[in-house]
Amino acid sequence: MEAILKTYFFFSADAFGVLPPISRLTAEQTIYYFLSGYTSKLAGVEQGIVEPEATFSPCFAEPFLVFNPTKYAEMLMLMLNSHNVSAWLVNTGWHRGKYGEGTRISIAVTRSLIHAALTEKIDDVEYTVDPVFGLHVPGQCPDVDEKLLTPRELWKDKHKYDTNAYRLACAFEHNFRKYQDEVSVDISLSGPQV
Repeated sequence: MEAILKTYFFFSADAFGVLPPISRLTAEQTIYYFLSGYTSKLAGVEQGIVEPEATFSPCFAEPFLVFNPTKYAEMLMLMLNSHNVSAWLVNTGWHRGKYGEGTRISIAVTRSLIHAALTEKIDDVEYTVDPVFGLHVPGQCPDVDEKLLTPRELWKDKHKYDTNAYRLACAFEHNFRKYQDEVSVDISLSGPQV
């Protein structure tokens, strides 16, 4: 018998410091963020990079794809619709500010969040919807300070947070234009709306 994964995690190192450390994704959001494959290029790691830069690798694996990314997205959607699968976007990047100003989300926090998702300990907690990204953010998680779950609240300068969130949301929207004619309207609308 074929084993079916019940939990999917997409890992993203958000150098803008605006994505929640974990978000539960709807089926449409799962496809949106899978096709986006967002992470960040960082100064000191990438040549010629001075400020953090959003980068997108479809299916988190663009160099290795044989088919059009939407083919893999169709396969993933079939899996999501056929089985009781949960999907999560995990930010392993920054909070309290962008790269160079904030701090990296600790491995201990990331482990606790992943463990809670795998053991269904955050399935039934109250969720809020991030107003910029539309992501479903748990209000609590065992062994994680609740304040860490809402990125905007960690920034001292809320205007700077808003500017960085808008900048990243625009990058997502610009990147996803190439898929708008290939996916449903529901999928296109499940990403940030700017």
